[in-house]
Amino acid sequence: MNAEVHPHASGFLPWLVDRGRLSAVLAERVSRVQLETSDRLCAVLLKLGLLSEGALASELADYTHLPLLQGEDLPGAPLEIEDFNPEFCRTSEIVPVKLDEGALEIACWDALDAFAVRALEFSLERPVRRRIGSRTEIQRALESLYPRDRSSAVAVQATSGASEEEELDRLKDLASDAPVIRLVQSLIDRAIALRASDIHLEPSERALHVRLRLDGLLREMDPQPRDVAAPLVSRIKVMAGLNIAERRLPQDGRIRVTVQGKDIDFRVATTPTLHGESVVLRILDRQDVALDFQALGFDTSLQGTLRDAIQRPFGIVLVTGPTGSGKTTTLYAALKEINTPERKILTVEDPVEYVLEGVNQVPIRPQIGLTFAQALRAFLRQDPDVLMVGEIRDKETAEIAVQAALTGHLLLSTLHTNTAAAAVTRLLDMGIDDYLLTSTLHVVVGQRLLRKLCRACREPYAPSQDVLARFGITRSDAPTWYHPKGCAACGGTGFKGRTSIVEALRMTEAVRSRVLAHADAPSIEQVAVSEGMRTMLEHGLDRVGAGITTAEEVLRVTSMS
Repeated sequence: MNAEVHPHASGFLPWLVDRGRLSAVLAERVSRVQLETSDRLCAVLLKLGLLSEGALASELADYTHLPLLQGEDLPGAPLEIEDFNPEFCRTSEIVPVKLDEGALEIACWDALDAFAVRALEFSLERPVRRRIGSRTEIQRALESLYPRDRSSAVAVQATSGASEEEELDRLKDLASDAPVIRLVQSLIDRAIALRASDIHLEPSERALHVRLRLDGLLREMDPQPRDVAAPLVSRIKVMAGLNIAERRLPQDGRIRVTVQGKDIDFRVATTPTLHGESVVLRILDRQDVALDFQALGFDTSLQGTLRDAIQRPFGIVLVTGPTGSGKTTTLYAALKEINTPERKILTVEDPVEYVLEGVNQVPIRPQIGLTFAQALRAFLRQDPDVLMVGEIRDKETAEIAVQAALTGHLLLSTLHTNTAAAAVTRLLDMGIDDYLLTSTLHVVVGQRLLRKLCRACREPYAPSQDVLARFGITRSDAPTWYHPKGCAACGGTGFKGRTSIVEALRMTEAVRSRVLAHADAPSIEQVAVSEGMRTMLEHGLDRVGAGITTAEEVLRVTSMS
């Protein structure tokens, strides 16, 4: 057999240092961690986030002089190999790619692991040639080609009449299986790599559907076998500290994992459905959130309006919009602006999404009676300067918020309405007296999040007359507009990242008079616009003219399409 040469693993770290990929200090740290954990060198490099999967594969290819393998090179069906043990490949994380002239070609992500190759050569009595690939792609191929959980699913069906205790033990065993653990990790790694905000796991009769929310829109990923649904959900429940035996009621929890050297928090929500439990993981990457008005898309005028409101010693500042419009992030940015040692800031949230140093944050717990209203009452006895309430949901919370503002506190909160003006009428409908509202409310910010065009592939185009008419402009007045094309940088979507469009309604004398007259939301908005308020639609048009987004995207998020 013509065996390949296996460069020694001990030379890889010095080689990376010589190439400038690692400092000597980091290389020493890697050595210590490897010694303490007994993990393989390549696994330590990935776990510490010192090299991405792609960078590791590239460096290993150069170091070992082995060819790189692309994801499309992996087989679509298992190879027919005599005396072949799929379990060994799953454990070693290698994928048989093809048989060629008596030799077996495999894909591996850790080319420094010579044991697996030699064991295969000995077992199959034929030479083994390696190609290097991404660990995630290899794990995904293994799950697709050699799904270990099919036998587990059969066992579950065969023992469906077993006791609850036996079923619980079985779920625990399935959740601790190495393939399930790797599958959860690969889903998380892929979501982080694509900058997703949510992971949706939705069981159906024939498959477990996986969808990621990218830049506000859901995108379908490769479905998983139906058999993995129960163990996968159980694994996530174990990680989130939830009750894996309870599958009839919704549950909520949190997970913190380290991905490429960064601590990432996940908010987990499970819900029972017809074909099993649906799970949504909200990704809360604290290091990836810019709590800064400029970065969030607020222009100079809007920043001035909001800063003027949050620097006042008392009163109410509201941020409004539908779910997922960035309201809470805007409130965090405001708190960051005014968070000084001289101010005591208390927040009550459902749940606490990002931890702010120096701010006292309390998650509500309705199951024990800790609601927004109850927490807000308790806060008023804590001698606060600033209060932040995650959401005003009912009359009781609204009344306490107004009372807090009247007694010398600055209160920040959110409300679910479509426009800034509609927030005022919503509070009146809740039963808040008009004279109290006009004397405490400073400003209402309405906002939406929309996708930004990929700067690498956007293309200029001439918009249709119908689209121009929706914005109330003529073709001669239209600046250069762009639309998406799609490239490798944006994953073929034409969009990359999100920004906000904002409107800020200030409680001026003219607006106050319309509120006291109980005018409807369009009338209040009309007065505010006459005094200089720019609506979200107008702000969106500015973004289109600047080449940041598309007209269709603005119409979509402002419900004008």
